[in-house]
Amino acid sequence: MRRIDRAVATIVGSAVGDALGAPFEFGPPGAFSARFPEAGHGGEMCGGGGWEPGEGTDDTQMAVVLAESLLQCGGLDLPDIFARFQRWAAAGPKDIGLQTEGVLTNGMPWDLAAAIQFQVSRRAAGNGSLMRASTSAVYFARAGRTATMDAARRIAALTHGDRAAWEGTAVFHELVRLTLSGADPICALPDVLDLVHPDHRRRYAAVLADDWHPGRATEFNGAVWPCLGSAVWALRTTDSFEDALRAAIDVGGDTDTVAAVTGGLAGAYYGWEAVPARWTGPLHVPLPGFGGRVVRSADLIDLAHRLAADGD
Repeated sequence: MRRIDRAVATIVGSAVGDALGAPFEFGPPGAFSARFPEAGHGGEMCGGGGWEPGEGTDDTQMAVVLAESLLQCGGLDLPDIFARFQRWAAAGPKDIGLQTEGVLTNGMPWDLAAAIQFQVSRRAAGNGSLMRASTSAVYFARAGRTATMDAARRIAALTHGDRAAWEGTAVFHELVRLTLSGADPICALPDVLDLVHPDHRRRYAAVLADDWHPGRATEFNGAVWPCLGSAVWALRTTDSFEDALRAAIDVGGDTDTVAAVTGGLAGAYYGWEAVPARWTGPLHVPLPGFGGRVVRSADLIDLAHRLAADGD
Protein backbone atom coordinates (compact mmCIF):
# COMPACT_ATOMS: atom_id res chain seq x y z
CA MET A 1 0.00 0.00 0.00
CA ARG A 2 1.27 3.47 -0.85
CA ARG A 3 2.24 5.71 2.03
CA ILE A 4 0.12 8.56 0.67
CA ASP A 5 -2.98 6.34 0.71
CA ARG A 6 -2.40 5.77 4.41
CA ALA A 7 -1.82 9.49 5.01
CA VAL A 8 -5.04 10.47 3.24
CA ALA A 9 -6.98 7.85 5.17
CA THR A 10 -5.51 9.08 8.46
CA ILE A 11 -6.92 12.56 7.96
CA VAL A 12 -10.17 11.71 6.19
CA GLY A 13 -10.69 8.72 8.47
CA SER A 14 -10.44 10.91 11.54
CA ALA A 15 -12.96 13.37 10.06
CA VAL A 16 -15.32 10.53 9.16
CA GLY A 17 -15.16 9.17 12.70
CA ASP A 18 -15.84 12.62 14.10
CA ALA A 19 -18.94 13.14 11.94
CA LEU A 20 -20.23 9.60 12.51
CA GLY A 21 -19.83 9.83 16.26
CA ALA A 22 -21.16 13.35 16.82
CA PRO A 23 -24.90 12.50 16.89
CA PHE A 24 -24.27 9.84 19.56
CA GLU A 25 -22.19 12.00 21.90
CA PHE A 26 -22.92 11.43 25.59
CA GLY A 27 -25.29 8.63 24.68
CA PRO A 28 -25.28 5.12 26.13
CA PRO A 29 -23.02 2.28 25.01
CA GLY A 30 -24.30 0.38 21.99
CA ALA A 31 -26.48 3.17 20.60
CA PHE A 32 -24.86 3.13 17.17
CA SER A 33 -25.31 -0.61 16.61
CA ALA A 34 -28.82 -0.44 18.01
CA ARG A 35 -29.71 2.08 15.30
CA PHE A 36 -27.63 0.44 12.55
CA PRO A 37 -27.49 -3.26 13.44
CA GLU A 38 -26.05 -4.43 10.11
CA ALA A 39 -22.81 -3.01 8.78
CA GLY A 40 -22.72 -1.78 5.20
CA HIS A 41 -26.40 -0.94 4.80
CA GLY A 42 -25.94 2.83 4.75
CA GLY A 43 -27.61 5.74 6.50
CA GLU A 44 -25.01 5.94 9.27
CA MET A 45 -24.19 9.59 8.52
CA CYS A 46 -27.50 10.38 10.11
CA GLY A 47 -26.93 13.69 11.83
CA GLY A 48 -28.73 14.67 15.00
CA GLY A 49 -27.99 16.38 18.29
CA GLY A 50 -27.54 19.67 16.48
CA TRP A 51 -25.28 18.22 13.77
CA GLU A 52 -26.13 17.89 10.10
CA PRO A 53 -25.50 14.52 8.41
CA GLY A 54 -21.77 14.34 7.74
CA GLU A 55 -20.89 17.51 9.65
CA GLY A 56 -17.50 17.64 11.35
CA THR A 57 -17.24 19.03 14.86
CA ASP A 58 -14.56 20.99 16.69
CA ASP A 59 -12.30 17.92 16.45
CA THR A 60 -11.89 18.23 12.69
CA GLN A 61 -12.24 22.00 12.61
CA MET A 62 -9.21 22.40 14.87
CA ALA A 63 -7.29 19.75 12.91
CA VAL A 64 -7.81 21.75 9.71
CA VAL A 65 -6.89 25.06 11.35
CA LEU A 66 -3.72 23.44 12.69
CA ALA A 67 -2.87 21.97 9.29
CA GLU A 68 -3.21 25.30 7.53
CA SER A 69 -0.85 26.92 10.00
CA LEU A 70 1.77 24.21 9.42
CA LEU A 71 1.49 24.63 5.65
CA GLN A 72 1.35 28.40 5.49
CA CYS A 73 4.13 28.91 8.02
CA GLY A 74 6.28 26.14 6.60
CA GLY A 75 6.52 24.34 9.93
CA LEU A 76 5.75 24.68 13.60
CA ASP A 77 4.87 28.25 14.55
CA LEU A 78 3.24 28.00 17.97
CA PRO A 79 2.13 31.64 18.27
CA ASP A 80 0.48 31.39 14.84
CA ILE A 81 -1.35 28.17 15.74
CA PHE A 82 -2.58 29.72 18.97
CA ALA A 83 -3.77 32.87 17.18
CA ARG A 84 -5.69 30.78 14.65
CA PHE A 85 -7.26 28.73 17.42
CA GLN A 86 -8.30 31.98 19.14
CA ARG A 87 -9.83 33.27 15.91
CA TRP A 88 -11.80 30.06 15.55
CA ALA A 89 -12.99 30.10 19.19
CA ALA A 90 -14.06 33.75 18.98
CA ALA A 91 -16.32 32.93 16.03
CA GLY A 92 -18.63 30.80 18.18
CA PRO A 93 -18.22 27.21 16.96
CA LYS A 94 -21.12 24.89 17.73
CA ASP A 95 -18.96 22.89 20.10
CA ILE A 96 -15.76 23.66 21.97
CA GLY A 97 -14.26 21.88 24.96
CA LEU A 98 -14.40 23.72 28.26
CA GLN A 99 -10.66 23.36 28.78
CA THR A 100 -9.83 24.62 25.31
CA GLU A 101 -12.30 27.48 25.51
CA GLY A 102 -10.94 28.60 28.87
CA VAL A 103 -7.39 28.76 27.56
CA LEU A 104 -8.23 30.47 24.27
CA THR A 105 -10.35 33.15 25.92
CA ASN A 106 -8.48 33.91 29.16
CA GLY A 107 -6.56 36.80 27.61
CA MET A 108 -3.11 35.42 28.39
CA PRO A 109 -0.31 35.11 25.81
CA TRP A 110 0.16 31.89 23.88
CA ASP A 111 3.02 30.60 26.01
CA LEU A 112 1.28 31.15 29.36
CA ALA A 113 -2.45 30.67 28.76
CA ALA A 114 -2.64 26.89 29.22
CA ALA A 115 -0.22 26.78 32.15
CA ILE A 116 -2.07 29.48 34.04
CA GLN A 117 -5.43 27.86 33.33
CA PHE A 118 -4.07 24.58 34.71
CA GLN A 119 -2.76 26.28 37.84
CA VAL A 120 -6.24 27.60 38.52
CA SER A 121 -8.40 24.64 37.52
CA ARG A 122 -6.01 21.69 38.11
CA ARG A 123 -8.02 19.94 35.40
CA ALA A 124 -6.39 19.81 31.98
CA ALA A 125 -6.11 16.15 31.00
CA GLY A 126 -9.00 16.22 28.53
CA ASN A 127 -8.77 14.73 25.05
CA GLY A 128 -8.95 18.09 23.26
CA SER A 129 -5.33 18.04 22.08
CA LEU A 130 -5.58 14.41 20.97
CA MET A 131 -8.75 14.92 18.93
CA ARG A 132 -7.13 17.37 16.50
CA ALA A 133 -3.82 15.55 15.97
CA SER A 134 -4.40 13.66 12.70
CA THR A 135 -3.07 16.46 10.51
CA SER A 136 0.00 17.22 12.58
CA ALA A 137 0.75 13.49 12.87
CA VAL A 138 0.88 13.20 9.08
CA TYR A 139 2.92 16.39 8.71
CA PHE A 140 5.65 15.41 11.18
CA ALA A 141 5.76 11.67 10.41
CA ARG A 142 8.79 11.80 8.11
CA ALA A 143 10.73 13.92 10.61
CA GLY A 144 11.29 10.86 12.80
CA ARG A 145 10.34 9.64 16.22
CA THR A 146 11.88 12.36 18.36
CA ALA A 147 10.68 15.23 16.19
CA THR A 148 7.10 14.00 15.82
CA MET A 149 6.66 13.30 19.54
CA ASP A 150 8.22 16.64 20.47
CA ALA A 151 5.93 18.49 18.07
CA ALA A 152 2.90 16.67 19.48
CA ARG A 153 3.77 17.69 23.03
CA ARG A 154 4.41 21.32 22.10
CA ILE A 155 1.15 21.66 20.15
CA ALA A 156 -0.83 19.94 22.91
CA ALA A 157 0.66 22.30 25.50
CA LEU A 158 -0.90 25.29 23.74
CA THR A 159 -4.29 24.39 25.21
CA HIS A 160 -3.63 21.71 27.82
CA GLY A 161 -1.38 22.36 30.79
CA ASP A 162 -1.43 18.79 32.10
CA ARG A 163 1.42 16.69 30.73
CA ALA A 164 -0.93 13.71 30.52
CA ALA A 165 -2.50 15.36 27.47
CA TRP A 166 0.91 15.96 25.91
CA GLU A 167 1.93 12.33 26.33
CA GLY A 168 -1.27 10.92 24.85
CA THR A 169 -0.94 13.15 21.81
CA ALA A 170 2.72 12.15 21.45
CA VAL A 171 1.80 8.45 21.53
CA PHE A 172 -0.79 9.04 18.79
CA HIS A 173 1.76 10.90 16.65
CA GLU A 174 4.26 8.08 16.98
CA LEU A 175 1.71 5.33 16.27
CA VAL A 176 0.66 7.15 13.10
CA ARG A 177 4.30 7.62 12.07
CA LEU A 178 4.99 3.92 12.42
CA THR A 179 1.77 2.85 10.71
CA LEU A 180 2.32 5.14 7.72
CA SER A 181 5.55 3.19 7.18
CA GLY A 182 3.68 -0.11 7.22
CA ALA A 183 4.29 -1.16 10.83
CA ASP A 184 1.63 -2.77 12.99
CA PRO A 185 0.69 -0.14 15.61
CA ILE A 186 -0.49 -2.73 18.11
CA CYS A 187 2.80 -4.62 17.99
CA ALA A 188 4.65 -1.32 18.36
CA LEU A 189 2.91 -0.32 21.60
CA PRO A 190 5.52 -1.68 24.08
CA ASP A 191 8.32 0.28 22.41
CA VAL A 192 6.20 3.43 22.18
CA LEU A 193 5.25 3.20 25.86
CA ASP A 194 8.94 3.31 26.74
CA LEU A 195 8.98 6.83 25.28
CA VAL A 196 6.18 8.14 27.52
CA HIS A 197 7.26 10.41 30.36
CA PRO A 198 7.88 8.27 33.48
CA ASP A 199 5.25 10.17 35.47
CA HIS A 200 2.56 9.05 33.04
CA ARG A 201 3.85 5.76 31.68
CA ARG A 202 2.00 3.53 34.13
CA ARG A 203 -1.35 5.10 33.36
CA TYR A 204 -0.88 4.73 29.61
CA ALA A 205 0.47 1.21 29.98
CA ALA A 206 -2.78 0.28 31.73
CA VAL A 207 -5.15 1.57 29.02
CA LEU A 208 -3.00 0.30 26.14
CA ALA A 209 -2.57 -3.21 27.56
CA ASP A 210 -3.79 -6.21 25.56
CA ASP A 211 -6.46 -7.09 28.11
CA TRP A 212 -7.81 -3.56 28.66
CA HIS A 213 -11.27 -2.67 27.39
CA PRO A 214 -13.47 0.43 27.83
CA GLY A 215 -15.47 -1.30 30.55
CA ARG A 216 -12.35 -1.14 32.72
CA ALA A 217 -11.97 2.63 32.38
CA THR A 218 -11.79 4.46 35.69
CA GLU A 219 -12.53 7.87 34.15
CA PHE A 220 -14.93 9.20 31.52
CA ASN A 221 -13.48 8.92 28.02
CA GLY A 222 -13.41 12.67 27.70
CA ALA A 223 -10.08 12.27 29.50
CA VAL A 224 -7.11 11.72 27.25
CA TRP A 225 -5.90 8.27 28.41
CA PRO A 226 -9.21 6.34 28.27
CA CYS A 227 -9.96 8.06 24.96
CA LEU A 228 -6.71 6.85 23.43
CA GLY A 229 -7.12 3.47 25.12
CA SER A 230 -10.61 3.07 23.66
CA ALA A 231 -9.35 3.92 20.17
CA VAL A 232 -6.53 1.39 20.38
CA TRP A 233 -8.94 -1.21 21.78
CA ALA A 234 -11.32 -0.61 18.85
CA LEU A 235 -8.47 -1.13 16.38
CA ARG A 236 -7.14 -4.20 18.22
CA THR A 237 -10.46 -6.04 18.51
CA THR A 238 -11.80 -5.55 14.96
CA ASP A 239 -10.56 -6.40 11.49
CA SER A 240 -11.77 -3.55 9.26
CA PHE A 241 -11.94 0.23 9.20
CA GLU A 242 -15.72 0.18 9.35
CA ASP A 243 -15.91 -2.25 12.27
CA ALA A 244 -13.32 -0.25 14.21
CA LEU A 245 -15.45 2.89 13.87
CA ARG A 246 -18.60 1.02 14.87
CA ALA A 247 -16.87 -0.35 17.97
CA ALA A 248 -15.53 3.07 18.90
CA ILE A 249 -18.91 4.80 18.72
CA ASP A 250 -20.59 1.96 20.58
CA VAL A 251 -18.37 2.71 23.58
CA GLY A 252 -20.65 5.70 24.23
CA GLY A 253 -19.66 8.89 26.01
CA ASP A 254 -17.44 11.24 24.02
CA THR A 255 -18.22 9.38 20.83
CA ASP A 256 -17.09 11.95 18.28
CA THR A 257 -13.59 12.18 19.70
CA VAL A 258 -13.12 8.48 20.42
CA ALA A 259 -14.22 7.80 16.85
CA ALA A 260 -12.03 10.58 15.43
CA VAL A 261 -8.95 9.13 17.13
CA THR A 262 -9.94 5.62 16.05
CA GLY A 263 -10.54 6.81 12.50
CA GLY A 264 -7.07 8.32 12.35
CA LEU A 265 -5.36 5.14 13.55
CA ALA A 266 -7.56 2.79 11.52
CA GLY A 267 -7.17 4.96 8.43
CA ALA A 268 -3.39 4.80 8.71
CA TYR A 269 -3.59 1.03 9.15
CA TYR A 270 -6.18 0.04 6.53
CA GLY A 271 -5.61 2.82 3.97
CA TRP A 272 -7.83 4.88 1.72
CA GLU A 273 -9.58 2.00 -0.04
CA ALA A 274 -11.04 0.85 3.28
CA VAL A 275 -12.87 4.12 4.01
CA PRO A 276 -16.46 3.74 2.76
CA ALA A 277 -17.46 6.23 0.07
CA ARG A 278 -20.92 6.50 1.60
CA TRP A 279 -19.20 8.08 4.62
CA THR A 280 -16.88 10.42 2.77
CA GLY A 281 -19.57 11.69 0.38
CA PRO A 282 -21.62 13.76 2.86
CA LEU A 283 -18.59 14.84 4.91
CA HIS A 284 -18.32 18.61 5.40
CA VAL A 285 -16.48 20.71 7.96
CA PRO A 286 -17.51 24.34 8.58
CA LEU A 287 -14.64 26.60 9.68
CA PRO A 288 -16.01 29.34 11.95
CA GLY A 289 -13.90 32.49 11.83
CA PHE A 290 -12.43 31.73 8.40
CA GLY A 291 -14.76 33.42 5.95
CA GLY A 292 -17.62 30.96 6.06
CA ARG A 293 -15.53 28.24 4.46
CA VAL A 294 -16.73 24.65 4.43
CA VAL A 295 -14.09 21.94 3.92
CA ARG A 296 -15.22 18.75 2.18
CA SER A 297 -13.69 15.37 1.48
CA ALA A 298 -11.86 16.53 -1.64
CA ASP A 299 -10.34 19.39 0.35
CA LEU A 300 -9.20 17.02 3.09
CA ILE A 301 -7.61 14.74 0.49
CA ASP A 302 -5.74 17.69 -0.97
CA LEU A 303 -4.74 18.81 2.52
CA ALA A 304 -3.35 15.34 3.26
CA HIS A 305 -1.26 15.37 0.08
CA ARG A 306 0.18 18.77 0.92
CA LEU A 307 0.88 17.85 4.54
CA ALA A 308 2.63 14.64 3.55
CA ALA A 309 4.71 16.45 0.92
CA ASP A 310 5.61 19.47 3.07
CA GLY A 311 6.40 17.22 6.01
CA ASP A 312 9.17 15.68 3.92
